[in-house]
Amino acid sequence: MNIQNNYASIEQMVEQIGNTQNLGSGAKLNPLKPSGTFSFQEVLDKTKDSGVEEAVGALKFSKHANQRLESRNIDLSLNQLNRLQNGTQKAREKGINESLVMVDNLAFIVNVKNNTVVTAVNDEGDGVFTNIDGAVIS
Repeated sequence: MNIQNNYASIEQMVEQIGNTQNLGSGAKLNPLKPSGTFSFQEVLDKTKDSGVEEAVGALKFSKHANQRLESRNIDLSLNQLNRLQNGTQKAREKGINESLVMVDNLAFIVNVKNNTVVTAVNDEGDGVFTNIDGAVIS
């Protein structure tokens, strides 16, 4: 008889307890977690360790940039975020270190080396940008 529930069977528990001996002293298995699955924290740690974030080119937003987005009521669509990321990649390919990336009526200052958006301005901004060495319209 096969009973479907969220509890591990005795056979699964025995298998998992047996596997803990092969993992080393620091590793522990959660008996309620199906084998072959990972927690969000495990996936996040693995991603950081493998450098996937840099390889994919995921943009980070500084605390200041997040504050500017919120205070200026700027909501980025997925399309705009992709264009911002593509603009940052174009700046990187041209050797730009601090770039102004224009997306629609939004302007972003991006530290290209760190892949970090430093600040964001919409059309209500003052329109003066300093300490940049290139611009991309995306």
